[in-house]
Amino acid sequence: MKDILFKNLPEESITGDEIFTGKRVVVFGLPGAFTPTCSTKQVPSFDEYYDEILSHQIHEIYCVSVNDGFVMKAWFDGLNVEKVKYLADGSGEFTRRMGMLVKKDNLGFGMRSWRYAAVIDDGNVETIMAEDGFQDDCEIDPYENSSPAKVLNYLKNPDGNN
Repeated sequence: MKDILFKNLPEESITGDEIFTGKRVVVFGLPGAFTPTCSTKQVPSFDEYYDEILSHQIHEIYCVSVNDGFVMKAWFDGLNVEKVKYLADGSGEFTRRMGMLVKKDNLGFGMRSWRYAAVIDDGNVETIMAEDGFQDDCEIDPYENSSPAKVLNYLKNPDGNN
C-alpha cells in the first residue's frame, strides 16, 4: 500500500509511503462523498473524535472514498471538516487492496468502498472494522462497526478485554 498514489487534486498528490511509513493511522472508508450517512454521521463524528483518537498513539485520521480529488475537496469544504484529512481514491486501487471494493450499481454508483475503519501501523493493517453484510449491490447501508466510538474502544482495549 505504500506504493499507492492519492491524487487529492492535480497539483496535490500524496503517496502511501508518506501516509503510512513509520506512522500508526486510522483510515476509514465510505461509499461516497455527499451521501447521507457519510455526510451527516461518519465524517462529522470522526472530526469530533479526532483529538481523542489521536491521544491513543495515532498520528492521523484519513477518510478514503472512491471519488476524485475535486469532489472530495468540495465535500470536505462544505462539511467544514477541520481535522480529518481526505484521500481521493479515484481509481479504487487502495480500496481494492484493502479488500473493500464493492459494486453499488443498484444505487447508480458503480464501484465504491464498503464502509469500514482500520488501524494501519507502518503500512500493515493492525485491525479492520468492516460493516456487516459485505456484498455487491447490498440493499442496506450499515453504520455501526466502523464508528469512531468502535475505533476508540479498540484503541483502548486492543486485546478485546474490557
